[in-house]
Amino acid sequence: MNPVNLQAAVLPTGAGWGWIIQGYALCRRQPSAMLFWSVATSFLINLGAIVPILGQAILVILTPLLTFLTLCAGRHLSQGQRMLPGMWLAPAQTPGTTRTLLRLGFVYFGCSVLTAFAAVLPFMTQLLAAMGTQDQPDYTIFAQAMTGPLILFGIFYVILSALFWHAPALMGWHRLPLRRALFYSMVACWRNKWAILLYVCTWAAVFYGLHLLLTALAGTGLPTTILVWGSLLLDIVVTALLYSTFYPIYATIFRDAQAD
Repeated sequence: MNPVNLQAAVLPTGAGWGWIIQGYALCRRQPSAMLFWSVATSFLINLGAIVPILGQAILVILTPLLTFLTLCAGRHLSQGQRMLPGMWLAPAQTPGTTRTLLRLGFVYFGCSVLTAFAAVLPFMTQLLAAMGTQDQPDYTIFAQAMTGPLILFGIFYVILSALFWHAPALMGWHRLPLRRALFYSMVACWRNKWAILLYVCTWAAVFYGLHLLLTALAGTGLPTTILVWGSLLLDIVVTALLYSTFYPIYATIFRDAQAD
């Protein structure tokens, strides 16, 4: 497909809820597929946590590829196709796709590291002072000193997320060069910033609500084992629903673009 024909639509704010509703409808078509993908990605995240730093770095690098596989699954479900086990990794076997998305992943990792440094650098003096020279630093003071860097990192990360949000689809399906994919992604996110904000806030409210629910259940004296398994099950289901919304976002914003 000619990249010039790509045009990001400008959607109303309510589209943020629409994406969640459409994602729920997609998930209902084959819930076992999306639940499987939720479990698989959770396993990868936990596996990456076993190896400090290196494991997390590998996960960040793999993020665009995993996102693209999620988008492909959503596209198959939207077309009424049943996701079979061998179909999950099939998009990665398309010539050049894995290499392209891994390259995007390395760029994403590099930008994430630079963003973290940029957020910490202005507060380096305060952080060093909070750490002090004691063998056992005061972690309460250090946590307070980290407030500024975390807020600044959050602001920077919003921009970073906009750059990379649609890039996996634009590079994986439409073969856009890296810079153009990042540009198109940023423009698409800016044009639909209020819908995206509503979408993000809704999911934040869902996860916070689940946290409050589990906290309330813990106060009733339920056994810890039940709470742990209940929390794990809820996390898998909600994550599956979250993944199911990825394709509707792309399909509605780039609705005039047919993926190759």
